[in-house]
Order: sequence, then C-alpha cells, then structure tokens
Amino acid sequence: MTDAKRAARERIRLEAVGRFESGAKNREIAAALRVSERSVERWHRQWRERGEEGVRSKGSPGRPRLSADQIAKPERELERGPLAHGWADQRWTLARVKTLIGRLFHVGYTVEGTWRLLKRHGWSWQQPARRAIERDDEVVEEGGVAAGKSTAAARGAWIVCEDEASQSLRPPRARSWGRIGQTPVVRVRGRGSGRVSMAGMVCCRRGDRSRLIYSFRVHRGRKGEPKGFTWQDCRDLIVRAYNQLKGPIVLVWDNLRTHLMPQMKDFIAANEDWLTVFHFPSYAPDLNPQEGIWSLVKRAIGNLAAANLDQLAAAVKRSLKKTQYRPHLIDGCLIGTGLTLTS
Repeated sequence: MTDAKRAARERIRLEAVGRFESGAKNREIAAALRVSERSVERWHRQWRERGEEGVRSKGSPGRPRLSADQIAKPERELERGPLAHGWADQRWTLARVKTLIGRLFHVGYTVEGTWRLLKRHGWSWQQPARRAIERDDEVVEEGGVAAGKSTAAARGAWIVCEDEASQSLRPPRARSWGRIGQTPVVRVRGRGSGRVSMAGMVCCRRGDRSRLIYSFRVHRGRKGEPKGFTWQDCRDLIVRAYNQLKGPIVLVWDNLRTHLMPQMKDFIAANEDWLTVFHFPSYAPDLNPQEGIWSLVKRAIGNLAAANLDQLAAAVKRSLKKTQYRPHLIDGCLIGTGLTLTS
C-alpha cells in the first residue's frame, strides 16, 4: 500500500473516532463511511482501549522496501536474464526474483511482496516474443477400424491412447516477468537439425492405476539416421506395453503413416487375440489424452536454454519420469478430453 492510500484510510478511521465520541452506532458509521461494520467494530474496540492513538496508522508492517536507487540494480540483473544467474531456462518466476533480491541485498521478501514490488516498478507477467516450433506429423485420410476383432475389446482390457511428438533445441515459450510495454526476448539455439522424438501411451483401466509408457529417440541429423519413429519402434512399444500391463489392449491412435504401413497391419492381425486397434478421427488432438502429457512436457521445458541435444533429452526424460509417478496427472489428461471409462 502506498503512503497516500495509507493516509486516506487513516482519515477515515479518525472520522469514525469523531462519530464514536458523538455516540453514533456502529451500523450508522459503517453506512456513512462506506466500510464494513466489522471494521468499525474493530476501530471502536481499539479506540476504547487506547484512545485516538489506537486507530492511527502504524506504518508499513513489512520489511523496509528497496529505495529507488536500489531497485535499479535488480532491474538491471533481471534484464540480463535467468541464464546469467545460474538457472537452466530463461523464465523469471517470483521465487527466482525473490532469490535474486536476497543475493543482492540480503533482504528477505515474500513471494507476494515480490509480486507487489515488480508490479509497482512496471513489470508484468508476459509471453516472450518467439513462436514455438513443432513438427507436424503427416497423416493419411483413412479412418475407421484398422484391424483386430472383438477378443481384445472384452471386459478387462486396457484402453491405450498413443501419440508421437518431437522437440527441437528451440524450446516452447513460457511466461516470464518483463517490463510493461517491452516484450521479453528468449534467446534460443537454432543451429543444427537435430531433435528429440517422443512416443507415449496413456494406459487406463477401471479399477487400476493409470500408467504412462513412453519411448524417445535423439535424432542428430546424421546421414542415414531415422528422422523419427519407424513402424518397428511402434511395434516394440506396443509389445512392451503388453508385457507391462499383462492384459489385452485396445489401442487407439491417429492415422500417422507409420501406423498404416502394411507391416504394422500384419503385426496387428497376427496378435488379434490380445490387440484391437481403432483410429481417432483425422486430426483430433482434443480426443487424445496423450496430447495432455505432451503439454506437461512442453511446460516443463519452457524457455529451456539447452546447450545440446543430450541436455534436452535429459530434461524431456526427467519430465516424463515425473509424470509416470503422478497418476493423478494422467487422469487429469483423460478428463480434459471429455472422455470417460465405462464398464
């Protein structure tokens, strides 16, 4: 609260004191001053106990704020970016700003106090000026059931939703604190054609803990190296899911070309006793809970200043591993699609 606002509130309390002395009722005073009756009751109690001094302002209850000269220093450090202060990504959060102020001046601020400090000096929570790069998977306009019979769709089967994604060294954008009117700029490494390809499966069954099974591949742009997941990789991921889930699988995925290759169709037909495959409608990410998992991964690596693909792969794997141990996040991704499990 500014000094002007504090003085205005003190004038209201002193006016209430004058009405106390004249014998006015608390309800009448609250209506006249346009304040709550509970506040008037508190002022009345303080006035009875300590007189007029009891309702006067005690000044700012917090620690001394930084002066105008002092605030210039953390502002310069904020403009240098989080990388210059040892953080892995380029996102200023309130906790990080609080830590920075403590390092510079050895002054302890709360998170709320840090928010008020930034707001007061012209900073806001903004989206950086950069667009995230995401590979568009090639799809084939061929819907309907790919293969499989009703055997695996029997009661007790796992519903498995699969999807692929990729991430380059140019990280997704994440909000950060910056000066009002000046969009913060995220510095990214755009060299090279490498990327991290990911494939994941959200596995759900009524009465069981939801699971996430994933695989990822680092593509470094070398000659002859696969640029993404092949049908063999998809096959191996399905087999690994079957071995871990120990039950029949109803697999639902999109119409990616890899999913529609003849070899994949032969594999599905050869294992129809435990595997049934359905396809999502063409480009329907809102129906696939695995898209929610990718959103969590993108959020975790937002503004990440990865020096190389190995560091990016480690960050992606760490995010996926954390999600595996949090089934409620997987359930939330399923709920976000609007779909429900039925018996």
